[in-house]
Amino acid sequence: MNTFRTLLIFGIAISISSCLSYEKYVVESDYSYLGKFKRYQTFDFLSDANYNNLASEQDTTLRNAIASRMKLQGFKQEERNPSLLVTYKVFYDDFSFQGYQQPELEQWIKYEDDELDYDPVKYSLRQGTLLIIFLDRKKETAVWQGYASSLFGNQQFDNERYLKRAVRNIFDQYRLFADGTVINTRFN
Repeated sequence: MNTFRTLLIFGIAISISSCLSYEKYVVESDYSYLGKFKRYQTFDFLSDANYNNLASEQDTTLRNAIASRMKLQGFKQEERNPSLLVTYKVFYDDFSFQGYQQPELEQWIKYEDDELDYDPVKYSLRQGTLLIIFLDRKKETAVWQGYASSLFGNQQFDNERYLKRAVRNIFDQYRLFADGTVINTRFN
């Protein structure tokens, strides 16, 4: 009886710890001062968005989650001349990444001062980083990027809900609707 009780407590502890590790990733974003965020209305994916060679299920999950969130925020998916091109990349190893210390995007968009200086920050991103990038199609430049680090090394990576949650947490950093209106509450 005592062994059963010990095994039950051990099983519960493992279940709880696996749930707690479910969201142990770092989420950040930065943007370009050249972005015209109030003008972006439409999006599409770069034709070779899956240059990661992800399994087709993972690629489909990521693509659908990104498209769903873009549409939820008022963007229309358009194949011809979209204002934003979206791409994503999965990095399998640890690496250093240059980001920027900036005002929050929703604060900056109020005055859109493209004369501000960039304050570089070096991030050490852990194994398994998902990077989502918005490219201004006309300017041919990246205007926003969001990333979640430490996705791998976690048995949940193949889990569809885990991937969708990572995308959602990245998009929580992009709190603008298609017309440039700021989202006042975070999506949960």
